[in-house]
Amino acid sequence: MAAFRERWQRWWRGGAAGEPGLDALLLEHYPGAVMLLDDQGVVRRVNPAFERFAGHPPEQLLGRRAVTLDIDPLHGDFARALEQCVTTLRPWQGLLLCRRADGSLRHQTTMIQPLVRDEGPLRLLVMQYDVTGMRERELRDRQLLGRLESTVSRVPSALFRLRQGGNGQLEFLYLSEALRSLFGLAPEQCMDDPEALLGRLARDDRQRFEASLAQSAVSLAPWQLEFRLSLPEGMRWIEARATPLARGQGDLMWDGLLIDIDERKQVEQRVQRLVGTDMLTGALNRRAFLEQGEAALARAARHGESLSLAMLDLDHFKALNDTYGHAVGDLALQAFATTCRESLRPYDLFARIGGEEFVVVLVDSRPEEAWSVLERLRQAVAAIELESEGEVVRFTVSLGLAVLGGEGSLESGLAQADRALYRAKRSGRNRICGPEALIQDPGAP
Repeated sequence: MAAFRERWQRWWRGGAAGEPGLDALLLEHYPGAVMLLDDQGVVRRVNPAFERFAGHPPEQLLGRRAVTLDIDPLHGDFARALEQCVTTLRPWQGLLLCRRADGSLRHQTTMIQPLVRDEGPLRLLVMQYDVTGMRERELRDRQLLGRLESTVSRVPSALFRLRQGGNGQLEFLYLSEALRSLFGLAPEQCMDDPEALLGRLARDDRQRFEASLAQSAVSLAPWQLEFRLSLPEGMRWIEARATPLARGQGDLMWDGLLIDIDERKQVEQRVQRLVGTDMLTGALNRRAFLEQGEAALARAARHGESLSLAMLDLDHFKALNDTYGHAVGDLALQAFATTCRESLRPYDLFARIGGEEFVVVLVDSRPEEAWSVLERLRQAVAAIELESEGEVVRFTVSLGLAVLGGEGSLESGLAQADRALYRAKRSGRNRICGPEALIQDPGAP
């Protein structure tokens, strides 16, 4: 091959007139089968190693058409390729399946080059290289890949490869077809545009996603995160698990799984509600209220806002129980809880912390607004009517309101609200008492 390269370079630079032509060089040095054909496709010359590479003795082929090598000499691909070269005078390159003298079939990568000279007939230079081994390995690899893809498609999660470039941009290099069946998202669309997937993260979850991914990038620790995706059928909980790999020049990749955990999260939430809910009234219990109340207070402090908290106590509840029995007392508590939830907003906290003692946290409300909401609640409770053995049972509620600033604690707020509730009881019940700055007891009886 070194001699061939040297002669090629001299030929390209325009060597001496006595130098052999390119076709002669190829006939002598090409590491495969070489044939020189006339314009009818008849073999005129072959290279010395032709029999070893093509599997046919030269004397069997010289003077015959080269398409004899094709598995279909009359209508095969070889005949069409030769015809195309003669007609267009342009090279042809492709893969041909040829038959050796022993009958075996071999894949030959083939190039046909028309040789056009000012004088003399058209010649075709044909070069073939046996790639059967590579072709068979390719087919085996495709079969293995097909089996692997079939296996991956049955895995109940979507496989992904996520890349973060040196500029911090994220892109999906791979997403398995399970993304479509599990979440209704097209893998190819999400690979073309990562925001087709990442843009569906809930806003708070997107911030956690980016923070946890950045932490994994720095520490190269395994990445795991639960987040919500907004899908056509609604919000779904997803868990991502991946292993990071640094690739140099700031490039990072994560190989992992996207797992549908929506059903598990729903079960967890149901359990959490059961654990944190008062069974009789459906209100939060004391433990759940303290957890959620601390979170609400922390949010208010971050935004520089105050938080309104109220203690509620049913008036003369012991007398109601003694007069009508505990069954009616339970009905009164249930009716009271239902009325409170109807009077409050869905995001306000409502909890039962004692027998007939309840607490309310009014989120995102100024003290004046909180007072108005609680007054509406007080009036609604006073309008409740229960029937027991032909008698109409009515009851009222007293309320104590506290307002917590950024420095306050939930415990101190409960203590302030409890003192305000005591003042409401001492002042005649069925009323609201609260901070001195607020107008107290509007509309009290």
